[in-house]
Parts: sequence; structure tokens; C-alpha cells
Amino acid sequence: MSAVAAITLFRSKIFPIGTRVLWTARALLVKPRPFHCGPAPRLSNSRFDPDGSGTPTTWDAFGIWDDRIDEPILLPPSIKYGTPIPKVSLARVGGASLLGRRKENEDRLQASQITDAVLYFAVFDGHGGPQAADFCHKYMETYIRDLVAKEEDLELVLRKAFLEVDKALERQLQVSADASLQTAGSTATVALLRDGIELAVGSVGDSRAILSRKGKAVKLTVDHTAERKDERERIKSSGGYVAWNSLGQPHVNGRLAMTRSIGDFDLRSVGVIAEPETKRISLHHAHDAFLALTTDGINFIMNSQEICDVISQCHDPKEAAQRITEQALQYGSEDNSTALVVPFGAWGKHKSPHLTSTFSRSFTSSGRWA
Repeated sequence: MSAVAAITLFRSKIFPIGTRVLWTARALLVKPRPFHCGPAPRLSNSRFDPDGSGTPTTWDAFGIWDDRIDEPILLPPSIKYGTPIPKVSLARVGGASLLGRRKENEDRLQASQITDAVLYFAVFDGHGGPQAADFCHKYMETYIRDLVAKEEDLELVLRKAFLEVDKALERQLQVSADASLQTAGSTATVALLRDGIELAVGSVGDSRAILSRKGKAVKLTVDHTAERKDERERIKSSGGYVAWNSLGQPHVNGRLAMTRSIGDFDLRSVGVIAEPETKRISLHHAHDAFLALTTDGINFIMNSQEICDVISQCHDPKEAAQRITEQALQYGSEDNSTALVVPFGAWGKHKSPHLTSTFSRSFTSSGRWA
């Protein structure tokens, strides 16, 4: 007897109470069969619960990409931004740093959770000693954490944090009797990811942030070198000069290969500044595969598209970070090589069918020119 019939008999009071209770209990245990007449079951208007079952739809069910990422969909951010957003897990982030032919590795990298909604990723490339890179590694996250609690604009957070860290480093070095520390400096490339979709990047120096979108490299930072007319003019207007070495590389006052940095206080009077350039974008997890932060030990010898192509061939971000640092050394890089790889929703979706691995490389098509 169907559930409907049992309930009808129950309500009509034809049978004794005991019999009605028994039939009602049996009816509730029987799985209802679909009717062939009447209106169709009403489906939910929510794409997160399309069948009205109350069970959230998984990332795979959207048909966007179902192979290389199995993180759950973050429902509150997805509803807030109107697009499905997978969780970006710190456990999946890959990082690697190799010494190269240097005596000391002055590169530093970091990935951490700033708040429930904000993730922090950074690479620092020290020069003139590790002091500036170590200071950034130790304190940049702290300054950003404090600022995020008070400021909504992530680009403003980055600008304030860079300048405050630079001032704090200067105060620390001023109490030191070692005058050589005035020449210590570091690049800084920092990315903040909020709600898995709002990405803000700030940078000084020549470390890079690269986004892989539909398999193409999208540069989120521009190197701060005297090759840039705007940077070169600032140096000259401040009383500095640019000298070019035998490889065609410009140096501020013949010493520094970059025009912005944390530290390098002996060159502040000639236009070297710590104010970062920032950029904010919204991720599209159906097309964005990963974010790569790299130091110039990689960037000088490989262009941005080559970096993305190598990473896209790897099974996971940890393998990718290790491979890209090793690849730079194989191509002839002598500097410390450091990479941080953060996977997004389209990880593994866009693979380059061809990889160039020739050792007769042209500097005009590699390194800081691309």
C-alpha cells in the first residue's frame, strides 16, 4: 500500500487506532515512488543546491574542471561574489629555494593564514647580506596582519606595510655600529588573497608575481630597474646616476640593479624608494591555474611564459616549485633561485604541448625583458 493510501485511511478513521498506527509506520519506511501525473518536482533556483536536496554541489558538478583540484567550494564567498570559489589550501602551496653558485642563500619565502579570509604569500631576495630579507621575513606578515584588521583596501594595506617595515628596518640598523649594513637591502613581492578570489599584489625590486590564466602568463608586477624610463628619471632627478655594466645591465650609482627596495639606505638620497607598486584583480577559477612568485635567479634566465609552461607540466605545486628552481640552474643561473606556487581552480587544465629547453638562450627573450 502506498504512503498516500495509508495516510488517507488513517485520516478517514475506518480502521482501529492500532491498525492505523501500524500502517502509518510502514508507510514511512517505504521509499516513495514517483508519480506519473501531477506537477514535476520543484527544483531549487540555487546553483549550489540545484536538486533541492539540501546537499551542496561540489566543484566537479559544475562541469568547469574535475581533475586536478578536489577542494570544497566555499559557499559564503561564492554567494557573495556570485561565482563558485574553491578553497585555496596552504597544504597544497609549493615552495623551493636553491643556493645556486652563491656562498649564502639570501632568498626567503613565506605562506601563511593572516585571518580566516586572508592568505599571505611572499618572497624576498636579499642583497648586501641577508639582514633586510630576514627582517622582511620576520615582520612583514605582522605589519600586514595588524593593518588588515583596520583597513579594507588590500592595496593600501600593502603600501602601508612596505613603508612601515622599511622604516622599522632603518631604525634597527641605525643602532648598529656596523656601517656596512646601510648597503643591505631586499626585494619584496607580497600577495594577499581574500575570500579565495580577491588577489592584491605589492612589489619592490625585481622579484615577480605571475598569474597563469588560460595557459598564458599574466605579469602582475613590473621589475623596478633603471631600464624603465619613469624609474630612471626619478633617479636622475634625485641627483643619482645610472651606470651600465658589460652585460648591458643598468645600476643605480654603479651599485644597485634595482630602483626600489626595502633597505639600501645609502641610496635613499638618490631616489631609491621602498614604496611598492600594487595591483588588484579578481580570480576566475575556471581559467586561473596558479600564482607564481619568483626571484630574479629564475626571472633573469627564464621569461614569464617559460616559467608558466614548466609549472603547468607538473603534477602538483610542490613538484612545480622544485622543478622551476632546478630548471633555472640548469639554464645557467648562478643566483639563488626561489619560487612559491599557489594553485587555483584551473590547476592542471591548461598544459603547454611544447617546452623549449635549449641552452643557447638569448637574454633579449628571457629574464627581466619579458
